[in-house]
Amino acid sequence: MKKKYLFIGIPLLLTIACMISFQLIGSEVAPDGTLVEPFFLLPIGYLFLAISIVSAILIGITSFMKTVKQ
Repeated sequence: MKKKYLFIGIPLLLTIACMISFQLIGSEVAPDGTLVEPFFLLPIGYLFLAISIVSAILIGITSFMKTVKQ
C-alpha cells in the first residue's frame, strides 16, 4: 500500500471506530433526568470523515495532474 493512501485510510478507520463506539456505548437517562451519552464521538467522527474526503480529493487531483503531465 502506498503511503499517500494512509492519509485517506487512517481517518476513515477512525471515523468508523468513532461511530461504532458511539453506538456500542449507547446513552441513558440519569436519575436526575439528564441524558448521559458520548456525544463527543459524533463531531470527532465527522471531522475525521471530512479529513478523509478532502485528502482523497487532493490525492486524486494530484494523481490526475501527474498522469496528464506525462
